[in-house]
Amino acid sequence: MTATSKVYGDYVVFVESKALRGRSKQEYLRQVRKLGMRHPERSLKQISERMVFDHLIHLRDKEKLRPSTLNQAVVALRMFYRDYLERDWQLWEQFEIRRDQPLPMVLTRDEVHQLMGAVRENRFKAVLALIYHCGLRVGEAVRLRPKDIDSKRGMLRVIDGKGGRNREVPVAPQMIERLRGYWCFHRNAHWLFPGVGRGWKERSRTLQAAMAAATEPMSVSSVQAALRVVVPAARIKKNATCHTLRHSFATHLLEDGVSIRQVSTYLGHSNLASTLVYLHVTEISESRGREVQARLLHYVLGT
Repeated sequence: MTATSKVYGDYVVFVESKALRGRSKQEYLRQVRKLGMRHPERSLKQISERMVFDHLIHLRDKEKLRPSTLNQAVVALRMFYRDYLERDWQLWEQFEIRRDQPLPMVLTRDEVHQLMGAVRENRFKAVLALIYHCGLRVGEAVRLRPKDIDSKRGMLRVIDGKGGRNREVPVAPQMIERLRGYWCFHRNAHWLFPGVGRGWKERSRTLQAAMAAATEPMSVSSVQAALRVVVPAARIKKNATCHTLRHSFATHLLEDGVSIRQVSTYLGHSNLASTLVYLHVTEISESRGREVQARLLHYVLGT
């Protein structure tokens, strides 16, 4: 199989017609090319169900792909053979992916306080505080535009989040004021968190001018790098990342009695099962549960 074959070329058009994000389209095409490279003597149409099954086994057991990456391969090949070539093979039901879901790393409230206190650059403090306050993914946070904050309703709009889904998350008046003050500093017309890039000091007189003139948002990697510096400075022993702030947001809301369904909505999870994992790391809820358990025992036994 070559990338110039007619069947592959027609499949590219098929994928482009789907409402998929750019990276998803690229990954789907890459996985089909990878299968074709394993069988260069055959066209994609000549590759059998058994060959596809063996290829997936190889990815799982030999290349040891992570479950999420392996699932991408399954979805990509299923789209090609089932949806495009209309081959409804049994392997789509038979192939199993072992999903070991580790418990999320969570910071305590005091640790989040320490972390924020250790951030020296205001532009990074603003985005990290918002990630924790609204439970955002770092990519969602840096892509925010000023118009995504509805100050009258106290809501933040996340456009084109994971899976292309949109959602709204409440934002406190105090955070809106902080964000307003931050935006008034740079007044970039396009981005709430404008990116200045490397070498901004050579291009602009001040950080304020560089942010105002920025045409791209702050990069994900710059926020991640800033946090890597802050964690040891805050004397936090955990290997915390930007996503740890999102985990902490969810856990702290559950500990304060917010319903798991509401937290799931805030996080933008496609199903409740993704949110249930946070129930295993809620410290306050566990202690309250023990208190209720003891009171019930006292009531029913009169001890």
